Amino acid sequence: MKKVLLIGDSIRLGYERYVTAMLEGVATVYTPGDVNCGTAQFVLRWVHEWKRRGNFPDDMDIVHWNAGLWDVLRIHGDDTLSPPDFYADMLKRISERLRLIFPKAKQVFALSTWVQENLYRGEYQRFNRDIDRFNEIAVKTLAPLGVEFDDLHSATENAPKECWSDMTHFNTVDGIKLVGGQVVACLCGHLGIDRSALAEKEAELFEIPERILGC
Repeated sequence: MKKVLLIGDSIRLGYERYVTAMLEGVATVYTPGDVNCGTAQFVLRWVHEWKRRGNFPDDMDIVHWNAGLWDVLRIHGDDTLSPPDFYADMLKRISERLRLIFPKAKQVFALSTWVQENLYRGEYQRFNRDIDRFNEIAVKTLAPLGVEFDDLHSATENAPKECWSDMTHFNTVDGIKLVGGQVVACLCGHLGIDRSALAEKEAELFEIPERILGC
């Protein structure tokens, strides 16, 4: 059976139950559990330990990973939490680390999702212009390394209001179908699985949506 590792922030925490359930029987899905993988620097620091603690196999087929929404966060009007050049360096080093610990795995980087920036209040803020810039940095940095991309940004840009659970997340039935569905379609493409063949399973999952709604 194919092996897939999902790494990412709270967006991943939102869709991982759905993705795991959708791929049951065709691929084993591994994650760092309830860890919000946060910034790119945090991923670089911990990814090898997540592998060890989770007893992840060396022969992973796909690592679907992301870091960005924490990196673009602005606190009290300051600049982005990660400077652009630092973000690029972290992504390059993460990719190299993944290649070291999962030498056979295809790497797929998920572009950071869109946000409803007008709904942010208080000291925390994210801007879509920063997300666009950091996504561009990710593509420029990772494409030459052979990393492929899952365009969650285009999938979520101007998403219908029914998809949102707050200004950042998609933890609703429609949101999981949108974001999780994009991830499943991407993984199916790389694994050689017919996405349409999973339609019946998807319908069954949403008969009791609480089973797959994430945090």
